[in-house]
Amino acid sequence: MYRPPACFKRTDAERRDQLLSWDRDDLAFFASGACHILAYAFMDTYPDAGFQPVGLWSREAKDPGHLYVTNGTWAFDHDGWTLESELLRVTREAAPVNDFQPRPILMDLDTFCLRHYHRPRELFAFDPWERALRYIAEFPAPAAGAGAPI
Repeated sequence: MYRPPACFKRTDAERRDQLLSWDRDDLAFFASGACHILAYAFMDTYPDAGFQPVGLWSREAKDPGHLYVTNGTWAFDHDGWTLESELLRVTREAAPVNDFQPRPILMDLDTFCLRHYHRPRELFAFDPWERALRYIAEFPAPAAGAGAPI
């Protein structure tokens, strides 16, 4: 079953100390604090797989709280492959007051970070890009044509 990002919230200390945040395991790191890096690294790895970055906005929020990629059926994020409908259902159940709504992200990573107050690569303790690529490689690639996991 899908584990929503709310299960991996950073502590106040992890928010203040990037090295402490960096030292979390990959699942927690990419669930809370670096989901946007993972989404864009996925797009860079599989540019022709038919996926699009999507942000989850809570009610009245100006910025998304979580990013994932989807082809409209399958989603990929910190928890690997999940049906998008399950990702949305479980995430909403974990925090019903937030009324999370998905919206496509139609900009590059640097612009996204600037507009939506997400940490750019250079402000992490270390560059998270290679870490994201290694994490993505742990999961099956999208199947050619179908966009679903193998």
